[in-house]
Amino acid sequence: EGIVTASDPQLMEAMRFFAERMKIVVEPTGALALAGAQHGGCDVRGARVGIIVSGGNVDLARYARFLAD
Repeated sequence: EGIVTASDPQLMEAMRFFAERMKIVVEPTGALALAGAQHGGCDVRGARVGIIVSGGNVDLARYARFLAD
């Protein structure tokens, strides 16, 4: 029905959410669905939404830099 986008800072925020709240390492593309749902202009408040999270294939040094910004 449409395409939703998210900015790099929004993507990093989603990665931070997974690390801090869910205690899981998620690569940037794995966090993209959450970033899109949070910031992509889709009104998901009060709706049942399923988000597929996949991929932990990220260099840990880069991952630490992503979370530190």
